[in-house]
Amino acid sequence: MSDDYQIDIPASFFALYTDARQQRLREPIGTVRARYEVCEDLATHLIEQARILAHVEVPSEDEVLQRIHAGLRSPDAGVSTAEARWIVLRLAELLGWQTPMLE
Repeated sequence: MSDDYQIDIPASFFALYTDARQQRLREPIGTVRARYEVCEDLATHLIEQARILAHVEVPSEDEVLQRIHAGLRSPDAGVSTAEARWIVLRLAELLGWQTPMLE
């Protein structure tokens, strides 16, 4: 059976779902792919919001990212704590901003 999945999932995202001792995925590959697409899409959609916050309301890029991270960590966000962290780090990368120090 061939694998026709065309999207490259970065190692940083695979790490969220990999058992450190056994180096195996803890979830089926289909689940990991679906979660990656959700998280990557969310990071991309947050670009404009982050730029607006940086120019209008929030005094620093780091504070913008911290606030977004706090929002993503809420129970209603639909992402895990690890995914929230990955999304914010990816968002910083997409914006060309300095990597924030996150919990």
